[in-house]
Amino acid sequence: MNAPSRWTVYESPLGPLTLRGGPRGLTGLHFPGRGGPLAEADRASAPFAAAVEQLDAYFAGRGRQFVLALDLDGTPFQHAVWQRLLAVPYGAKLSYTELAQALGRPDRVRAVAAAVGRTPVPIIVPCHRVLAADGALTGYLGGLERKRALLDLEHRGATGREPEPAWGYLGITSGSASSTDRAPAARAMSPWAR
Repeated sequence: MNAPSRWTVYESPLGPLTLRGGPRGLTGLHFPGRGGPLAEADRASAPFAAAVEQLDAYFAGRGRQFVLALDLDGTPFQHAVWQRLLAVPYGAKLSYTELAQALGRPDRVRAVAAAVGRTPVPIIVPCHRVLAADGALTGYLGGLERKRALLDLEHRGATGREPEPAWGYLGITSGSASSTDRAPAARAMSPWAR
């Protein structure tokens, strides 16, 4: 018999994040409005103490990587993409094309992009560090405002500047992604694009 999946809510500067996990590790991190129904009986904060501590450090600008047990559901190709994302340094960014090349699969850029978009634990597996070839911000399950805020947090930390106290309150709402996040033509340029 399988152990039940547990969950908790982490109150982040980006809004409440739902953490899910099982006996082998963290299985999901969901932005507001994502992740489906949860049984209140399965809510437990203790199994997520390390994740909460590391998320606190990350959002405070002190944590640069996560050291957590992960139990991610995906194909071998998706796992290879997620593993490579874990190697992208804090404050760095790369394009989907560069990621495909790093995986030795320059012919699979679209498949790489799809795997990035299916990252079950965004932030922890830093899929937000992947940009379009021209440096533009592209789709992110949490919305482009959250992707921009995460990149800004890391850019400030990587350049030795403190995170701004209200960096997470950049017009981000706790609802689902805005219409500009769903519209391909509404891609925003990153201020530190190449």
